[in-house]
Amino acid sequence: MFIIIMGVSGCGKSTIGAMLAERLGWPFYDGDDFHPAANIAKMAAGVPLNDTDRADWLTALGDMIDKRNTAGADGVLACSALKESYRGMLRRGSVQFVYLKGNYETILRRMEMRGPHFMKPDMLQSQFAALEEPAEAVTLDVDQSPTEIVQKIMGAIKQD
Repeated sequence: MFIIIMGVSGCGKSTIGAMLAERLGWPFYDGDDFHPAANIAKMAAGVPLNDTDRADWLTALGDMIDKRNTAGADGVLACSALKESYRGMLRRGSVQFVYLKGNYETILRRMEMRGPHFMKPDMLQSQFAALEEPAEAVTLDVDQSPTEIVQKIMGAIKQD
């Protein structure tokens, strides 16, 4: 099974994903590590990615999930997966989405406090504009502590 931690930049995907993977004893994959250099450069320059920019990135992530699922391996992936069409590209084998939901102000504050990152706070609005909230996902509020969020994810996946 793959658990995909999704949401806008700054919602805590990497933090929660790494904690969850450690708790499960599964490998953790950060979707940012799969972006081509051109995507990173574009975002670092303050230019939001479009669907064309994201296509190869999502294909690479989907292929990785497919290979791991085919091998019978589990994993946790942090990936924005903002649109339903993007999530469709990642649904390969056994996949569970976890949506970290927060309001613009809360997430903007988090982005302003975090260390250097190619995704700048002034690009957050483009993330919210692109976001299509998932109908089928475990949805958790980012106002909880990371430990509480991970505990709730653990409870939700045990019930499935």
